[in-house]
Amino acid sequence: MNRLNEFAARVRDLLGERGFTADPDLLEPWLTDWRGRFHGKALGLASPASTEEVAAFVRLCGEYGVPIVPQGGNSGMSGGATPDESGTSVLLSLRRMDTVRELDASAGKVICEAGVILQNLHEAAEAHGLRFPLTLGGKGSATVGGLISTNAGGTQVLRHGTMRAQVLGIEAVLANGEIFNGLTALKKDNRGFDLKQLLIGSEGTLGIVTAATLRLLPAIGERVVAWTGLSSIGKARELLMRFEKAMPDELEGFEVMPAHSLAAVLDHLPTARPPLADEHEWNALVELVTPSNDGSDMRSRAEEVLAAAMEAGLVDDAVIAANEKQADDLWLLRDSIAPAERALGPAMQHDISVPVERMPEFVEAAIPAVEQRYPGTKALGFGHLGDGNVHFHVLAPQGVIAGEWEEADGKQISRFVHDLVTAHGGSISAEHGIGQLKRDELERLNDPVALSIMRQVKQALDPEGLLNPGKLVPLAPAKSNA
Repeated sequence: MNRLNEFAARVRDLLGERGFTADPDLLEPWLTDWRGRFHGKALGLASPASTEEVAAFVRLCGEYGVPIVPQGGNSGMSGGATPDESGTSVLLSLRRMDTVRELDASAGKVICEAGVILQNLHEAAEAHGLRFPLTLGGKGSATVGGLISTNAGGTQVLRHGTMRAQVLGIEAVLANGEIFNGLTALKKDNRGFDLKQLLIGSEGTLGIVTAATLRLLPAIGERVVAWTGLSSIGKARELLMRFEKAMPDELEGFEVMPAHSLAAVLDHLPTARPPLADEHEWNALVELVTPSNDGSDMRSRAEEVLAAAMEAGLVDDAVIAANEKQADDLWLLRDSIAPAERALGPAMQHDISVPVERMPEFVEAAIPAVEQRYPGTKALGFGHLGDGNVHFHVLAPQGVIAGEWEEADGKQISRFVHDLVTAHGGSISAEHGIGQLKRDELERLNDPVALSIMRQVKQALDPEGLLNPGKLVPLAPAKSNA
């Protein structure tokens, strides 16, 4: 029995038949990222059922020098949960660790394990008259551990911040198998470094999050959702500022999408209808919420803001959802942009951010620059204007071969887009992480001092480079398993 077979046997003894598999058919779905951009191989899939089992498994991997690739819902956009092609690493799934350990409604916090699916967390909070203030399109598969590891964003960042702002405490297993127990939530704690913040967004390269204490908010009592048509993204930005001034405590979401994206969605969803009678160059979706439902004047105040914006020439047309069904239908249009565009063919998708005040300038400059430099492409931006994170997509010319175009022209386009983002003082990754997709671009464009610090932290916490190797800021390859 060679060492890798011996390792697999010991993992199976540790975790049991439910806890480890090397069956190729069972492994196959987890060896490719959901966009099909990255493919890899693995020794097997480990699925511990407790933090203690995770710790024992990590120690075993250290003993045999086997790299670990943590994986949540496998819905990431940057290939951060996909193993390389060497076949020497093992996948680690915490999907069996899906328990809500404690929910304290009076304190507004919940302790849940890393495998809890976001939608299930929402439902657990709702059962207590509360809500978890982060949502995204993949809520049916995204896990708490994955959301923390990538510092996920979503449509409510404008008001509530990214995942980093929702985490009050963390439990994690470090590379040496030790358990860091930082679940206690304290409003004031000056005992040195905030270690939980170091782990958030580290993409499993510094430790494996096994549980977290998260903040909860009162459930929504009243919601007002409006759809507006505008002639430019600059006017959308001015409308955003009007809502920020007039209704700062209620404004929760502000999403923009161009006419091309809305048309793609309407073609993609057979039962969908355009919200407004005429087509507009840009559309903005505005959401306002309040925890009370006492007949407040939130709707009339929103109408006043929109009426004043129309009178000032910022908004060409607008509609406010009459009920929850109509509000959900408006959000469905926004949430369906990604699958609708995917149906159109290959595209380079860029998860970027620039300062909010510079977003209109960036979009208006970047679109013609890309289309002129790469004839036949179609560039567009949509998303979270309120927090400066617009998803900048470049659709391929007609007739290209999927896969080949992305590897050739597509990579050149991404470099060009990232250069434009950097020139506008922005980030090449707003909410989807670096993974392996943007690793080289991070090396090329990021502050070398910041990269050096990150590598030193990685070296200190994972000196053998066994935690998610090849992702974010990798060290030298891990030692051989031969």
